[in-house]
Amino acid sequence: MATTKFKGEDVELLGNEVNVGDKAPEVTVVNSDGLGDVTVGGAQGVKQLIIVVPSLDTGVCATETRNFNARAAELDGVKTTIVSLDLPFASGRFCSAEGIDKLTVTSDFRNKDFANAYGVLLGGSVLAGVTCRAIFAVDADGIVTYKQIVPEITEEPNYDEAIAAVA
Repeated sequence: MATTKFKGEDVELLGNEVNVGDKAPEVTVVNSDGLGDVTVGGAQGVKQLIIVVPSLDTGVCATETRNFNARAAELDGVKTTIVSLDLPFASGRFCSAEGIDKLTVTSDFRNKDFANAYGVLLGGSVLAGVTCRAIFAVDADGIVTYKQIVPEITEEPNYDEAIAAVA
């Protein structure tokens, strides 16, 4: 059973654990800009950086999203997507207010298909039902080449490792 921590306490991760070398599940999520469908994972002919956050309405998630938005300009030919369980309307407001324009910000609110397919759904804690903080790099053929489950949900990820994984 995979785990992460929230304020030092172990939290189990529910769903199908995806690891480096696995085929990245192809999942449809909802774009925060217009409620259209966005496909993440699978073989898309381009590298993908899939950034999973619990909620854009927290300081750490907001900072992480702003940092990846700033660094996305460095990534030529990489599809960079934020996935959370926030409602698309709230995500859209956040993006407008924060100037997030280099990332695709999406929501997995409908069925939690992404959270379950990638094994990033938090169980048994006060945060049960939201996603952990994670990053997946996927190559053009749809193979996971990098995975980071941030050990403590309240902390930021290793940005340099994540960017290097798709650079």
